[in-house]
Amino acid sequence: MSIKIRKQDALDYHTQGQPGKIEVVPTKQLSTQLDLALAYSPGVAEPCKEIAANKEDVYKYTSKGNLVAVISNGTAVLGLGNIGPEAAKPVMEGKAVLFKKYAGIDSFDIEIDEEDPDAFIKIVKSLEPTFGAVNLEDIKAPECFKIETELREKMNIPIMHDDQHGTAIISSAALINALHVVGKKIEEIILVVNGAGAAAVSCTKLYLALGLKKENLIMCDSKGVIKKDREGLDPSKLEFATTRKVSTLQEAIKGADVFLGLSVADILKPEDILSMAKDPIVFALANPNPEIAYDLAKKTRPDLIMGTGRSDHPNQVNNVLGFPYIFRGALDVRATEINEEMKLAAVHALAALAREPVPDIVFQAYGIDKIQFGREYLIPKPLDPRLITTVSPAVAKAAMDSGMAKNPITDWGKYHTDLLKRIGIDQKLTSRIIDLAKKKPKRILFAEADHHKILKAAQILQDEEIAIPVLLGSRVDIERLVKEHDLDLSGCEIVDPREEKELTAKYAQAYFEKRERKGVTVKEAERQMRDRNAFGAMMVEFGKADALVSGLTKDYSKTILPSLQIIGMSPGVNRVAGMYIIMNKKGTFFFADCTVNVNPTADELVGIIGLAARGVKFFDIEPRVAVLSYSNFGSSKGEVPEKVQEAVRLAKQKYPELILDGDIQANVAFDTELQKENYPFSALAKEGANTLIFPNLASGNIAYKLLMEIGGAEAVGPILLGMKKPVHVLQLGSSIRDIVNMAAIAVVDAQLHEKNEHL
Repeated sequence: MSIKIRKQDALDYHTQGQPGKIEVVPTKQLSTQLDLALAYSPGVAEPCKEIAANKEDVYKYTSKGNLVAVISNGTAVLGLGNIGPEAAKPVMEGKAVLFKKYAGIDSFDIEIDEEDPDAFIKIVKSLEPTFGAVNLEDIKAPECFKIETELREKMNIPIMHDDQHGTAIISSAALINALHVVGKKIEEIILVVNGAGAAAVSCTKLYLALGLKKENLIMCDSKGVIKKDREGLDPSKLEFATTRKVSTLQEAIKGADVFLGLSVADILKPEDILSMAKDPIVFALANPNPEIAYDLAKKTRPDLIMGTGRSDHPNQVNNVLGFPYIFRGALDVRATEINEEMKLAAVHALAALAREPVPDIVFQAYGIDKIQFGREYLIPKPLDPRLITTVSPAVAKAAMDSGMAKNPITDWGKYHTDLLKRIGIDQKLTSRIIDLAKKKPKRILFAEADHHKILKAAQILQDEEIAIPVLLGSRVDIERLVKEHDLDLSGCEIVDPREEKELTAKYAQAYFEKRERKGVTVKEAERQMRDRNAFGAMMVEFGKADALVSGLTKDYSKTILPSLQIIGMSPGVNRVAGMYIIMNKKGTFFFADCTVNVNPTADELVGIIGLAARGVKFFDIEPRVAVLSYSNFGSSKGEVPEKVQEAVRLAKQKYPELILDGDIQANVAFDTELQKENYPFSALAKEGANTLIFPNLASGNIAYKLLMEIGGAEAVGPILLGMKKPVHVLQLGSSIRDIVNMAAIAVVDAQLHEKNEHL
């Protein structure tokens, strides 16, 4: 599935809130006059003097050791060409974001208005005191070869032009594994390269380092085969010129074992593939459209192994598999450069990882029942959490073995743990949920479809095939909003209750039958069906939709009441509960109950604990539950501590396998050292809590809203726990992103509902 990108969506994304995609966030407290005096004058003079005496101390007292410069002059940006440094800035900011997301590396983007290579080299060299490494990006060939080569010679920090080496490293790993699958040796294959730019040259050099014989290589550019007798060849091309008596791509590819394309779309024809050797390998890496369409190529040659640069086909050659982890390993040993040994270490680490059994977390992330090494799985998936602990250590070790490391790693077990802490595996939770939803999209009914946020979210859900939106509301209003906001919701079902007289009557009768012993009359039932939350709940009850999402414009309690009356709770559940997913740089945490139960009893808290634990397991995370109070294990008396203590006692009896403790204060629940010292008996003393149960609605509601507003946390939810069928309630005024995330959770809940494992 290819993602649809609309111009306005991209522009809105980059302008919403604070323009751009990155910001600088202080890492130290700045709350007092002393803090400020330590951060700047006069206290800052002390680390300055230490660094002046020993330059290596800059890594000890500043951020240099975890800081990468992403530098471009804008001469070869994406497929847009020489668009200038200002126009390159969004791409460089994007690269900085990927460094942070995947490897916990801080990054500044630097766009330089200079095309002369010598002047550019001088500028970048002058920045060495600031950065721990430099990622060169989007610099045109052949200048990029000179720039990288000279900077590597002149600077004592890692330098890598990712456009060259990123693709080379990832495709090399894929090539190793593809040859393994078909039983061919790299020394014996004939390889044709179409394209002679920076990436093609770097790929070819790395393939030669892996064992490819130069006489078995044929490289083509826009003029045909690069031959020794061609006049005016650039030195970067002359290195790969062949003496074979072939002139065109079509002639070159006959009998070839491997085709590597880094050129233009659709240049490779079916007859070209048919002329290749048995079990041909085709890496068609032109973006966004490959040298030959994937489906056409596979149809033409069933024995073909193929990789592209696209996420909607197997074997995506994606640079994000490499650069974050390569720089991570280089920075962590304070390497003086990224050399060939380090690149090859990354290649072999990626290739080996793909041959290992794939953990369940990857299946869930991509919504695939089975991922197994073979023709359609040659390289790891980008969301594989093992990448950072596989590639980075391999690169770090290669730096040490090749004499590049100034700060060698001695405790590899600790390094493994440190790598996981840098990013937090749980940061990818929402991505995993969305990818799982895409496996089998469900019909998500939006009861407030006459709101532009809902419609915008519906477009995203439909475009990305996360869900099948069903829009409930006035057809006239919905169509007007679609037009006003220039949306494309063609094919999206609209249900207007005013047009559905028979259905409304049917639902009213059903509601009356459910509620006739609770004081509801026929007229009252008919009136109730004019409430879209009630009508929507009936649609889910009768199977016209798989899940209901509402609450954007209405009070929480008013939103869920119709669903409780119509759909009801799961068997064995006496009370539903609400749970938020709270994500910040410290990890992912789960808060319950922040939305439903005003002042639950001890018995009701037991039910909430059970629902929350099941909800956390739904996200493939082991719950470690702290039931909160203003007391620590009976240190204070009062109604809340006593209620919590009783709830914990009962819950431990009911859920003996659950990691659970309380009553406990919120800070203590996370502070394992404090617990080990003062409360060594605590079940949470080993790893701390990730699931917090609040004693009443007020404390939970206040806590999550404070974290969102002044704590810098992102909240997903509230997720409604304990319903018989999927119903999820949005927070009043939710953003479009919140709506999309909640819809994805509703889809996965509906998927699991089919297996009777729902939230």
